[in-house]
Amino acid sequence: MDSVLLGELLSGLMFFGIIAFLMLGFPVAFTLAGVSLMFGFVGWGLGVFDPSNFGSLPNRYIGFMSSEVLVAVPLFIFMGVMLERSRIAEQLLLTMSKLFGNLRGGLGLSVVLVGAMLAASTGVVGATVVTMGLISLPAMLRAGYDPKLATGVICASGTLGQIIPPSTVLIFMGDMLSGINSQVQMAKGNFAPTPVSVGDLFAGALLPGFLLVALYGGWVAFKAITDPQSCPATPVPPEERKDLVREVVVALVPPMLLILAVLGSILGGIATPTEAASVGAVGAMVLAAMRWRLSLPILQETVIATATITSMVFIILFGASVFSIVFRLMGGDNLVHEILTSLPGGALTAILAVMALMFVLGFILDTFEIIFIVIPITAPVLLALDVNPVWLGVLVGMNLQTSFLTPPFGFALFYLRGVAPDTLPTSAIYRGIIPFVLLQIVGISILFLFPGIVTWLPGL
Repeated sequence: MDSVLLGELLSGLMFFGIIAFLMLGFPVAFTLAGVSLMFGFVGWGLGVFDPSNFGSLPNRYIGFMSSEVLVAVPLFIFMGVMLERSRIAEQLLLTMSKLFGNLRGGLGLSVVLVGAMLAASTGVVGATVVTMGLISLPAMLRAGYDPKLATGVICASGTLGQIIPPSTVLIFMGDMLSGINSQVQMAKGNFAPTPVSVGDLFAGALLPGFLLVALYGGWVAFKAITDPQSCPATPVPPEERKDLVREVVVALVPPMLLILAVLGSILGGIATPTEAASVGAVGAMVLAAMRWRLSLPILQETVIATATITSMVFIILFGASVFSIVFRLMGGDNLVHEILTSLPGGALTAILAVMALMFVLGFILDTFEIIFIVIPITAPVLLALDVNPVWLGVLVGMNLQTSFLTPPFGFALFYLRGVAPDTLPTSAIYRGIIPFVLLQIVGISILFLFPGIVTWLPGL
């Protein structure tokens, strides 16, 4: 067999082999690296590629560790964990529940709005879902909410941190798309390519994030009108409403100021994402101190949680680097290029195919696993077809949000199951998320049909 065809065959088998091992429950990072090395040795033995090309791997690792952009990741994670420890989510949820309690569906709307605010100030999906599950779910069930609606709105709102800046997923995608776009443009003869920054992705994701908030809130309002029994009003006693204005100001103003300081400095071009992340980390400690929640034990817990989450993400990144190098050495990129460019309809059909693949992978893989595997092998082809990199990044980000929501391995579902009462069946959580997954698909379709929603703000 021709070495080129043999290499493409091995690269395809390696991709599906990795998916199979992941479904069997093997650790992600070690599966990516281990299976890739195994196929790499097979390809080397069959003369598919020169093993000296593996020499680029250490340089890639050094590039990751010295990247100024990726320093923002642990800083934003620290900010999110510190804000979660300061109980800012708890105060927001309780205050918004009082504010909207007299409306049918008011508790559901408060969960959506608080989820959006926490996404813009923390971006830590697990902490947001758990916090809202502990506080809002019992209140919604006591108020007579349909368990399916209650669990669905909590899971969906808790994952908004994947698309609303500052999102760690967008930071990694911005770093990857920047390098890929530069390579593609130089291959076309443009030796001064327009850079793709994390700030561009943050700006592009802002309106789509608000779009999802509107879709979620619209669904709750629709249920309140068509099925009032599923989300009844929860009137607040007059004595609890006396100081409501002061409670709203105390609960909303500090996190809003932090959001403006972080996102405003990035979108206004005042600071880089890394500089803004450091401001956010310090601001989170200030907010914790204002609530008398900043202590050495809490700081220690926050640092340990930040190191754990950051290490988990980066070790997956390192394993995925081995995969992408072996995949390219065996000619897998040529196979992907042939498949996507041969589809009828050009770039739009190619994007639809990649989006469909990512959506399906979301049923079995985590967000970071998907972007580290799929983006390096598909983005070069899509960008070569003149797809806008910011639009592509935001479209992928919204698509990947569904990986937290889709059964059987949606992590948001697991987080909520862990804190939900035993009397609530798991089937209610799985059925409750279906309308919100469909709303995600509607949101993706709107961005696909109207790219200006993404590109307008970065263009300013």
